[in-house]
Amino acid sequence: MTDQNKKVWAWSMYDWANSAFSTTVMAGFFPIFFEKYWSNPDDVIQSTYQLGWANSLASIVIAALAPFLGAIADRGSVKKKFLFFFCYMGVVMTSGLYLVGQGQWQMAVMVYIAASVGFMGANIFYDSLLPSVATKEKMNYVSSLGYALGYIGGGLLFLLNVLMYLHPHWFGIADATTAIKLSFLSVAVWWGVFTIPLLLFVTEPQISDSLPLGRAISAGYRQLRITFIQIRQLKVIGMFLLAYWLYIDGVDTIIRMSVKMGSSLGFEAGDLITALLMVQFIAFPAALGYNWFASKIGTKKGVLIAIGGYSVVTLLAYFMTVKLHFFILAALIGLFQGGVQALSRSLFTRLVPRGKEAEFFGFYNMLGKFAAVIGPIMMGWVTLATGNVRLGILSILILFISGAFLLSKVDFDEGERLAKEFSKHI
Repeated sequence: MTDQNKKVWAWSMYDWANSAFSTTVMAGFFPIFFEKYWSNPDDVIQSTYQLGWANSLASIVIAALAPFLGAIADRGSVKKKFLFFFCYMGVVMTSGLYLVGQGQWQMAVMVYIAASVGFMGANIFYDSLLPSVATKEKMNYVSSLGYALGYIGGGLLFLLNVLMYLHPHWFGIADATTAIKLSFLSVAVWWGVFTIPLLLFVTEPQISDSLPLGRAISAGYRQLRITFIQIRQLKVIGMFLLAYWLYIDGVDTIIRMSVKMGSSLGFEAGDLITALLMVQFIAFPAALGYNWFASKIGTKKGVLIAIGGYSVVTLLAYFMTVKLHFFILAALIGLFQGGVQALSRSLFTRLVPRGKEAEFFGFYNMLGKFAAVIGPIMMGWVTLATGNVRLGILSILILFISGAFLLSKVDFDEGERLAKEFSKHI
């Protein structure tokens, strides 16, 4: 294996590592356990509202920090150091969920928020390393490879965790409750261990005027203000970020809240878990297949079709009544989820001036996380105000439609030209 291929696989393995958190914890067991064990199992409306706020508060914290941290990382060449810090903060906090007792929903929310901040914070610097491991021609492929490995890695551990939950005696575990708590520990170990290849084999490009961390912090603050001006000057990137802010909100909300939606509609935990596993194992080949599909029709059109797919899923979710409907929707999500995430990341990379990767990906992640503030709160508020979970689900459709409209107006050829011109003056 060449050094370049080793870097690509080491970088992609971080998706394999951290997807265990997004699958087993964020999408899988935490929403179920939160409702049935930590919160009030007899009040699904209230627990939906509480979980929506927990996800939104985590997003607010990282959204506020993201561009500032990105500016510091670019000035100090410390992307990997920040990735290490946030990653292992998430690992420690995830393991802490094992210690939260029954009925302690406030403590569960606090630990979950800290773990989510670690997960999302590390992703800023993981994404910003993509240009250092892939050429422009390979960007879609490498980004899609990361998501594909994430789906299979997260899916494999989740499958093990599900077996632990359904058949605890196979593993010498006392009961299903203990099995879920041990699943949180297994995620922490998986995430921590499979991050090591990235730390060992992915090299961070050194900038010529790199600063020590202390000076990078003050320089990063000054640079942050300049970047706001630069993004306004690079109007194409501003339009893309606004579009991304809207449509990725819908994607993130469905990822985080879909199990809670199904649970609130009365589906059994076993059915919800089976649907999640379907998403993971369908999304693995679909992410790679969608990369091929986008190479034939164009990356931008590929994203627009994926947004259209999510819109159809959201509309159909309003009408679902039996578990077969839930499984069909899960299969559709699996087809589009990897495509919309991977291709959005590579589209944005085309617009980023060289030497500004972490800083601009800070804004990219900031808008994604601010979007995730709106989505869960909107769904939770509409559900609480109307007493109807279905209307809460339907409200997400607004975000897909508006995001797709704005994305259709983005000229990526012009954006690349402006980024190259801008890089010459850095």
